[in-house]
Amino acid sequence: MNAGASRQLDAFLDMLAAERGAARNTQDAYRRDLSDYIAHLSARGGDPGAATTEDIRAYLASLEPRGMSAATVARRISAIRQFHKFLYVDRHRDDDPAAALEGPRLRRSAPGVFSAAEIDRLLAVAGEGLDDERRSVRERLCAARLYALLETLYATGLRVSELVSLPKSAAHARDPFIAIRGKGGRERLAPLTDRARRALLSYRKLLEATAPERAASAFLFPADSDSGHLTRQAFARDLKALASAAGLPASAMHPHALRHAFASHLLQNGADLRVVQELLGHADISTTQIYTHVLDERMRAMVRDLHPLSEPSEKSR
Repeated sequence: MNAGASRQLDAFLDMLAAERGAARNTQDAYRRDLSDYIAHLSARGGDPGAATTEDIRAYLASLEPRGMSAATVARRISAIRQFHKFLYVDRHRDDDPAAALEGPRLRRSAPGVFSAAEIDRLLAVAGEGLDDERRSVRERLCAARLYALLETLYATGLRVSELVSLPKSAAHARDPFIAIRGKGGRERLAPLTDRARRALLSYRKLLEATAPERAASAFLFPADSDSGHLTRQAFARDLKALASAAGLPASAMHPHALRHAFASHLLQNGADLRVVQELLGHADISTTQIYTHVLDERMRAMVRDLHPLSEPSEKSR
């Protein structure tokens, strides 16, 4: 990457951080996608300051033979559009060659959701043997941490990045909710059930008794990582192992699965879509609407069970 293109990319990423509150993970994702695009242009003697619409289309055409999915291509198009719009608005060039681009149409589908019974089984297995003193301190601490993570995630529907980076003060909050700073710096309140609060306090008590130096960290789930807290990858790995132990498909179990379960189970039990939007921290209701299949099922059940002209055989189903 030549120096000019590198400066332009750095300026774009700085704008994302300053004006949109983009998290480090988001910035890194944009850097990876746009570095690949810029490398493609450079290999053909070009750069972002002189790229044409045809140059961009040639790059996009090169993605499919590399095995990239429609979702990945759509993400790259979005990154390129935003990058070139920035270059135009910031007067790095006089036109926007990406303005006319069209991406693959993606059908947004509802995620597969574990049932309430399956989540109960997962939590039950996670909670087994937490007080068994025959287990090593390390095993008990890891088990207590995983159980606290699961109870908190299922109680709040947090994004995994929000969960693992919680401050330790969250375990001692007096109110039945915790303050969350989510995407774009937006703040919201997340409910904390009594079960989750007890799990957090038990985990912290064990941590403070067995690893006081680590417990002094500002994070609720401290770890020996660059960030200072448990990583998303480590949590996901432990969750898959737990799913296998609970007899659930490990391939389908990941932190977002519990976030999906949180939202779907609330809607199944009568929660309003706007309330779920707020709890999930979605800026746009359209993002939450991937769960409308739950509302459709609920409405069909209401008509079946409550409509005076429904057949008795339908009501007994």
